[in-house]
Amino acid sequence: MADRMSAFFCMNDEPVIIIGAGPAGLSAAYELAQRGISIRILERSDTVGGIARTERYRDYYFDIGGHRFFSKIERINRLWQEMMGDAFIKVPRLSRIYYNGKFFQYPLSISNTVRNLGISESILILISYLASQLKPHPVEETFEQWVSNRFGTRLYQTFFKTYTEKVWGIPCSTIRADWAAQRIKGLSLLSAVTNAVFGTQKTKSLINEFDYPPLGPGMMWQRFRERIEAARGDVRLNSDVVRISYSGKSIQSITVRQDGSLREMPVGRLISSIPLNRLALLMEPAVPDCVREAAEGLSYRAFLIVVLIINREHLFPDQWIYIHSPLVRVGRIQNFRNWSAAMVPDPGTTSIGMEYFCDEGDDFWRTPDEDLVVLAARELEALGLANSGDVVEGLVVRQPNAYPVYDQDYRKHLEVMRGFFGEFDNLQTIGRSGMHRYNNMDHSMLTGLLAAENCAGASHNLWEINEEEEYLEEQKKAAGAAAVFEQILGQTFSRMDKLAFAVATGTAAGLALFLATAWLVVKGGTVVGPHLRLLAQYFPGYTVTFHGSFVAFSYSFFWGFLGGWLFAYLRNFFLALYLYRIRTKAEIMTLRQFFDYL
Repeated sequence: MADRMSAFFCMNDEPVIIIGAGPAGLSAAYELAQRGISIRILERSDTVGGIARTERYRDYYFDIGGHRFFSKIERINRLWQEMMGDAFIKVPRLSRIYYNGKFFQYPLSISNTVRNLGISESILILISYLASQLKPHPVEETFEQWVSNRFGTRLYQTFFKTYTEKVWGIPCSTIRADWAAQRIKGLSLLSAVTNAVFGTQKTKSLINEFDYPPLGPGMMWQRFRERIEAARGDVRLNSDVVRISYSGKSIQSITVRQDGSLREMPVGRLISSIPLNRLALLMEPAVPDCVREAAEGLSYRAFLIVVLIINREHLFPDQWIYIHSPLVRVGRIQNFRNWSAAMVPDPGTTSIGMEYFCDEGDDFWRTPDEDLVVLAARELEALGLANSGDVVEGLVVRQPNAYPVYDQDYRKHLEVMRGFFGEFDNLQTIGRSGMHRYNNMDHSMLTGLLAAENCAGASHNLWEINEEEEYLEEQKKAAGAAAVFEQILGQTFSRMDKLAFAVATGTAAGLALFLATAWLVVKGGTVVGPHLRLLAQYFPGYTVTFHGSFVAFSYSFFWGFLGGWLFAYLRNFFLALYLYRIRTKAEIMTLRQFFDYL
């Protein structure tokens, strides 16, 4: 199909029509305009940016949903820099989790987490994690199974379950594991601890600094629009596509409502970023029953944001706070001043975004704005973040089709939709909604760029794009096929994970002495543990008591951790030395690789 599509696109001289001016649609339009290909982009609302837009109220700017400009995809980073250049500001990330009346730092801080949870709960979480590693769920079909296998059941129930069910409105046991694998790929308790201890990690969810436009993401999308129009591209706002006519396997025309009237436009090539279910319902003639049923089976979660202007200069230092408490309805709270001070015109005030997750059209979605403002102010006070009396005014912004839902049947329905739309030789779907994939902003933009390349003759399969940078690096990796010898060596002499081995050794040593002490205390007697008491000479503060068992655990864990780490390091060192000699002879190893191995 890809070859047929490329051939068609190369031969057809009609403008490329793009439905939706969000990050994906704008990226496609910009790439095409730079290549000199005629484009027309149609946006239903009165502004560009989609769910990543910036709204404005009395010179207060606020970001819908919160968007950081950080990507592992270098092409996207270059594009952002091309648009914003020196206008970007560097923002140190600070976001925390509110749970059980306390704030937990994220990324993980061991001291903060242990202090808030307590020693006993922290040990139980560690034991739960070890149990999950020894006996994981044999299959990972649900979000609950996926997270429990990587964090342990107890930590899943503490930090993941409440918030996730608040966002999606369905039990975690019915959310597919695909969502977790895509959104928090590479993250586990071990990787989080690694970052906390050593400050070095590669997990996308744990960045510490990001770029940001001074007046919000809307600045970025407005510059996209200006560049597109400067290249003679046609950007039309308030243009609602109401019908897509097709014949056979080709889109023939679309009907657009503009300024209260309908206008039909011929279609040479069509790129759509609107929700797949809506796309199916716009088709004429009507799609087959199986496709219609699949479209009805795909669902999207909505949210609304209640913006409160508060008569206080400082409230809290975070860009946002995740609210894991089941006692309030709010799911996340943004502080727009902490994204950029320029987004708040009055230095004596603060603007807050209270985010509520719901379904479009449900009772909460239809709640009057004034009632939502009162609710948001009351919950802000209940959380101890501000007094409701300090709220000067508020407004509500509703966002439908925000998050594609990964329920139990979504994959089956999505395959039907992909099969149907994939047969069209002049249609591509892109972005989060257009692919029913919970993409980050950078990945959505990448789908738009590659769709544009298809219009210029390439043959990318957009559905095979990995969310991470590995897709772009695939060709570079393929060029390293000559390193098969190194791969064989790596598989034969596996590197020992120093942190994992150290944690395991320390935990085993700590638990052994902890349980030995606790058992002697429970056993009792006239003289309790006369031999273990001698450890007090080496472990100051140790006694054969329940309190002493925790002291013993701490000392034993520390020395076990240190010994395990040193053993793993020396083992890796001598193995690396051996491999270095082999690779030197083969002339395929550098001194830098030697140190990287350590």
